[in-house]
Amino acid sequence: MKTYMATPATIERKWYVVDAADKTLGRLAAEVAKVLRGKNKPTFTPHMDTGDHVIIINAAQVKLTGKKLVQKVYFRHSGYLGGDKYTKAGDMLKNNPVRMVELAVKGMVPHNRLGNQIIKKLHVYAGSEHPHAAQKPEVLTIDIR
Repeated sequence: MKTYMATPATIERKWYVVDAADKTLGRLAAEVAKVLRGKNKPTFTPHMDTGDHVIIINAAQVKLTGKKLVQKVYFRHSGYLGGDKYTKAGDMLKNNPVRMVELAVKGMVPHNRLGNQIIKKLHVYAGSEHPHAAQKPEVLTIDIR
């Protein structure tokens, strides 16, 4: 029996909607990263982007649990001298929950060109509305705490 290798012509992509309300951030990000990468499909090929598009709604209602995650500090730099900015996870969740969820999922995909291609299929929205109704997304239920 031969090993199956996906080609760009054989990849079929679906759209999924995930409701992040009252879900733990890290557990949600891990499950979404699996779907984005395509590990939930039998046609998974490690060097190809075989994953699906994922829409995350209600990102503002995601939970941070654990003392270590609440104390986590995110760093970014403007490129200028003294341009470093530090943001605590709790503050980022209040001010920019979309960025918080995007960073959590981005940390769980490969850190290379394939990961950059994969993360472009993630769409995160703070509220319950999204502009992707024309793609007819299916509801993806994730059973986590």
